[in-house]
Amino acid sequence: MAERLVIVSDMWGAKKGLWITSYLGYLQQYFNIAFYDCQQLGNVDEKINSAENVHQAFVDGGIDTAVAHLLKKEKEPAHYLCFSIGGAIAWKAGLLGLPMKSLYAVSATRIRSEVEKPEGEIRLLFGDGDMYRPKASWYGKLGLTGELVEGFGHDMYSDEKIIKKVCLDLLNTVTQNAGRRVGQKVI
Repeated sequence: MAERLVIVSDMWGAKKGLWITSYLGYLQQYFNIAFYDCQQLGNVDEKINSAENVHQAFVDGGIDTAVAHLLKKEKEPAHYLCFSIGGAIAWKAGLLGLPMKSLYAVSATRIRSEVEKPEGEIRLLFGDGDMYRPKASWYGKLGLTGELVEGFGHDMYSDEKIIKKVCLDLLNTVTQNAGRRVGQKVI
Protein backbone atom coordinates (compact mmCIF):
# COMPACT_ATOMS: atom_id res chain seq x y z
CA MET A 1 0.00 0.00 0.00
CA ALA A 2 1.34 3.43 -0.97
CA GLU A 3 2.25 6.00 1.66
CA ARG A 4 -0.10 8.97 1.96
CA LEU A 5 1.27 12.33 0.83
CA VAL A 6 -0.59 15.56 1.51
CA ILE A 7 0.45 18.47 -0.71
CA VAL A 8 -0.45 21.99 0.41
CA SER A 9 -0.10 24.74 -2.20
CA ASP A 10 1.40 28.21 -1.99
CA MET A 11 -0.87 31.24 -1.55
CA TRP A 12 -1.98 31.14 -5.18
CA GLY A 13 -3.40 27.63 -4.96
CA ALA A 14 -4.42 26.24 -8.32
CA LYS A 15 -4.88 29.69 -9.86
CA LYS A 16 -1.21 30.18 -10.67
CA GLY A 17 0.01 26.72 -9.79
CA LEU A 18 0.54 24.92 -13.08
CA TRP A 19 3.93 23.87 -11.70
CA ILE A 20 2.15 21.62 -9.20
CA THR A 21 1.29 19.21 -12.02
CA SER A 22 5.00 18.41 -12.33
CA TYR A 23 5.13 17.34 -8.68
CA LEU A 24 1.98 15.27 -9.12
CA GLY A 25 3.39 13.67 -12.26
CA TYR A 26 6.54 12.54 -10.48
CA LEU A 27 4.96 11.50 -7.19
CA GLN A 28 1.55 10.00 -8.02
CA GLN A 29 2.99 6.59 -8.89
CA TYR A 30 4.63 6.33 -5.44
CA PHE A 31 2.09 7.96 -3.13
CA ASN A 32 -1.59 8.18 -2.39
CA ILE A 33 -1.85 11.98 -2.80
CA ALA A 34 -4.26 14.53 -1.39
CA PHE A 35 -3.86 18.09 -2.72
CA TYR A 36 -5.09 21.18 -0.91
CA ASP A 37 -5.39 24.61 -2.46
CA CYS A 38 -4.50 27.14 0.27
CA GLN A 39 -7.03 29.68 -0.96
CA GLN A 40 -9.81 27.13 -0.63
CA LEU A 41 -8.56 25.92 2.76
CA GLY A 42 -8.39 29.50 4.05
CA ASN A 43 -11.62 30.74 2.44
CA VAL A 44 -9.55 33.37 0.63
CA ASP A 45 -11.44 34.84 -2.31
CA GLU A 46 -9.95 38.18 -3.17
CA LYS A 47 -11.64 40.16 -5.93
CA ILE A 48 -8.35 41.86 -6.80
CA ASN A 49 -5.83 39.05 -6.92
CA SER A 50 -2.69 41.05 -6.24
CA ALA A 51 0.06 39.44 -4.19
CA GLU A 52 -0.47 42.06 -1.48
CA ASN A 53 -4.22 41.43 -1.22
CA VAL A 54 -3.92 37.64 -1.17
CA HIS A 55 -1.10 37.75 1.37
CA GLN A 56 -3.05 40.14 3.61
CA ALA A 57 -6.13 37.92 3.45
CA PHE A 58 -4.06 35.04 4.80
CA VAL A 59 -2.54 37.19 7.54
CA ASP A 60 -6.00 38.53 8.47
CA GLY A 61 -7.41 35.11 9.36
CA GLY A 62 -6.91 32.97 6.28
CA ILE A 63 -4.01 31.07 7.84
CA ASP A 64 -6.00 30.22 10.96
CA THR A 65 -9.01 29.18 8.87
CA ALA A 66 -6.81 26.99 6.67
CA VAL A 67 -5.23 25.36 9.74
CA ALA A 68 -8.68 24.58 11.18
CA HIS A 69 -9.88 23.09 7.88
CA LEU A 70 -6.73 21.00 7.44
CA LEU A 71 -7.15 19.62 10.98
CA LYS A 72 -10.76 18.65 10.18
CA LYS A 73 -9.85 16.99 6.88
CA GLU A 74 -6.70 15.05 7.83
CA LYS A 75 -6.99 12.49 10.62
CA GLU A 76 -4.45 9.81 9.58
CA PRO A 77 -0.64 10.15 9.78
CA ALA A 78 0.79 11.31 6.46
CA HIS A 79 3.82 12.90 4.84
CA TYR A 80 3.39 16.59 3.97
CA LEU A 81 4.90 18.49 1.05
CA CYS A 82 4.14 22.19 1.36
CA PHE A 83 5.03 25.36 -0.48
CA SER A 84 5.41 28.86 0.92
CA ILE A 85 2.37 29.72 3.06
CA GLY A 86 1.26 26.08 2.79
CA GLY A 87 4.29 25.19 4.90
CA ALA A 88 3.23 27.63 7.61
CA ILE A 89 -0.29 26.19 7.57
CA ALA A 90 0.93 22.59 7.93
CA TRP A 91 3.45 23.66 10.60
CA LYS A 92 0.76 25.34 12.70
CA ALA A 93 -1.62 22.40 12.19
CA GLY A 94 1.18 20.06 13.29
CA LEU A 95 1.57 22.03 16.51
CA LEU A 96 -2.17 21.55 17.11
CA GLY A 97 -2.02 17.77 16.65
CA LEU A 98 -2.14 17.11 12.91
CA PRO A 99 -0.76 13.57 12.60
CA MET A 100 2.39 14.19 10.58
CA LYS A 101 5.00 11.56 9.65
CA SER A 102 7.17 14.15 7.95
CA LEU A 103 7.05 17.73 6.72
CA TYR A 104 9.00 18.87 3.67
CA ALA A 105 8.47 22.63 3.41
CA VAL A 106 9.83 24.62 0.48
CA SER A 107 10.12 28.42 0.81
CA ALA A 108 7.94 28.44 3.93
CA THR A 109 9.19 31.84 5.09
CA ARG A 110 6.36 32.49 7.57
CA ILE A 111 7.67 29.76 9.88
CA ARG A 112 10.55 32.08 10.82
CA SER A 113 8.44 33.47 13.67
CA GLU A 114 7.55 30.06 15.13
CA VAL A 115 9.04 29.16 18.51
CA GLU A 116 8.02 25.48 18.56
CA LYS A 117 8.27 22.73 15.99
CA PRO A 118 5.75 20.01 15.15
CA GLU A 119 6.41 16.31 15.77
CA GLY A 120 7.92 14.23 12.98
CA GLU A 121 10.79 14.59 10.56
CA ILE A 122 11.16 18.14 9.24
CA ARG A 123 13.01 19.12 6.09
CA LEU A 124 13.25 22.79 5.12
CA LEU A 125 14.44 24.10 1.76
CA PHE A 126 15.03 27.75 0.86
CA GLY A 127 16.68 29.68 -1.92
CA ASP A 128 19.67 31.79 -0.87
CA GLY A 129 18.00 34.77 -2.56
CA ASP A 130 14.86 34.52 -0.40
CA MET A 131 15.24 37.50 1.92
CA TYR A 132 12.49 36.31 4.30
CA ARG A 133 13.96 32.85 4.99
CA PRO A 134 14.69 32.01 8.65
CA LYS A 135 18.04 33.13 10.06
CA ALA A 136 20.65 30.63 11.26
CA SER A 137 19.86 31.49 14.89
CA TRP A 138 16.24 30.37 14.39
CA TYR A 139 17.38 26.91 13.30
CA GLY A 140 19.60 26.67 16.38
CA LYS A 141 16.79 27.64 18.76
CA LEU A 142 14.50 24.95 17.35
CA GLY A 143 17.19 22.30 16.90
CA LEU A 144 16.63 22.13 13.15
CA THR A 145 18.79 22.24 10.07
CA GLY A 146 17.77 23.61 6.72
CA GLU A 147 19.05 23.42 3.20
CA LEU A 148 19.90 26.50 1.18
CA VAL A 149 19.98 26.34 -2.63
CA GLU A 150 22.27 28.84 -4.31
CA GLY A 151 20.95 31.00 -7.10
CA PHE A 152 17.26 30.72 -6.25
CA GLY A 153 14.67 33.00 -4.69
CA HIS A 154 11.32 32.46 -3.04
CA ASP A 155 9.46 30.97 -6.03
CA MET A 156 12.13 28.32 -6.62
CA TYR A 157 9.60 25.52 -6.10
CA SER A 158 8.20 26.21 -9.58
CA ASP A 159 11.58 25.55 -11.26
CA GLU A 160 11.94 22.11 -12.89
CA LYS A 161 15.40 21.59 -11.35
CA ILE A 162 14.00 22.13 -7.84
CA ILE A 163 10.91 20.05 -8.59
CA LYS A 164 13.10 17.06 -9.47
CA LYS A 165 15.29 17.59 -6.41
CA VAL A 166 12.35 17.84 -4.00
CA CYS A 167 10.65 14.77 -5.47
CA LEU A 168 13.81 12.69 -5.24
CA ASP A 169 14.46 13.92 -1.68
CA LEU A 170 10.92 13.00 -0.67
CA LEU A 171 11.10 9.56 -2.27
CA ASN A 172 14.41 8.88 -0.55
CA THR A 173 13.03 9.99 2.82
CA VAL A 174 10.11 7.59 2.53
CA THR A 175 12.00 4.66 1.00
CA GLN A 176 14.96 4.76 3.40
CA ASN A 177 12.65 3.27 6.02
CA ALA A 178 12.33 0.27 3.73
CA GLY A 179 16.14 -0.11 3.60
CA ARG A 180 16.75 1.40 0.18
CA ARG A 181 17.27 4.72 -1.54
CA VAL A 182 15.82 5.57 -4.94
CA GLY A 183 18.52 5.30 -7.59
CA GLN A 184 20.80 3.21 -5.37
CA LYS A 185 21.31 -0.50 -4.79
CA VAL A 186 19.45 -2.18 -1.97
CA ILE A 187 21.84 -2.84 0.91
